[in-house]
Amino acid sequence: MLNNLKTAALLAGLGALCMFIGSFWGGAGIVVGLLVGLAMAGGSYWFSDRLAIRSARAVEVSESQMPQYHAIVADLAARASIPKPRLYVSPQPQPNAFATGRNPANAAVCVTEGLLKTLGWEEIQGVIAHELSHVRNRDILIGSVAAAIAMAITFVASMARWAFVFGGGQGGGNGRDNPLASLLMLLLAPVAAGLIQMAISRGREYEADASAARMLGTGEPLARALERLEAGAARIPADVNPAEASAYIVNPLRGSDITRLFSTHPPVAERITRLRTNAWA
Repeated sequence: MLNNLKTAALLAGLGALCMFIGSFWGGAGIVVGLLVGLAMAGGSYWFSDRLAIRSARAVEVSESQMPQYHAIVADLAARASIPKPRLYVSPQPQPNAFATGRNPANAAVCVTEGLLKTLGWEEIQGVIAHELSHVRNRDILIGSVAAAIAMAITFVASMARWAFVFGGGQGGGNGRDNPLASLLMLLLAPVAAGLIQMAISRGREYEADASAARMLGTGEPLARALERLEAGAARIPADVNPAEASAYIVNPLRGSDITRLFSTHPPVAERITRLRTNAWA
């Protein structure tokens, strides 16, 4: 129920954001903004899994192609009392994984080729347990909607940049001829996107770790996996949309100071400590 309320609040916030931007063009702009907001909210709900899978350039794998992968997921899905999700593999060389979808009946789990080459199957089991915990807890819809909001804010920032550079919207009221307002939107929008995802994502990662450990009866496989995934993410760059970075089990983006400042993931060292000191029990 709490996650459903969070999702509703995020969808309402997305619509309000679009209406606010539309208000810069008067009453008609508010109506257009409302329609755009409704379309984006509906799209983020119904198509979030397809967008995430397409962004990762992942392909679905059958049981005959990867029987061990399917066997692990089927076993853990039964333990979690959820339907077995669709399984994908992304060509990314960085070891990582994510889950997506609007509910347990429409979920997908994706691992990267880098993860399959880096981890053993026991460690992969820990990773899958973490991702299925997100599915069972219905975290994945919240993350997908948050990603849609972050992308919308980034798009708005881009529009504001061009309006600021070329003087778009001048000659009207409501502050749209104010270059300072455009500049502030340009500077603050990425910060707002980061804060939204950071606030939503950090707590749910701890809970998914704990749920995974309880599912397996031990936190050690996931702890070992996180150590190796963190080392791999620090060494191997990833071509990931920043708005979707929060979906991955470890932060795939390590490039800039601003990325570290607004990290959507809690410190991996703290996550490992909690797993190994049985804080999940």
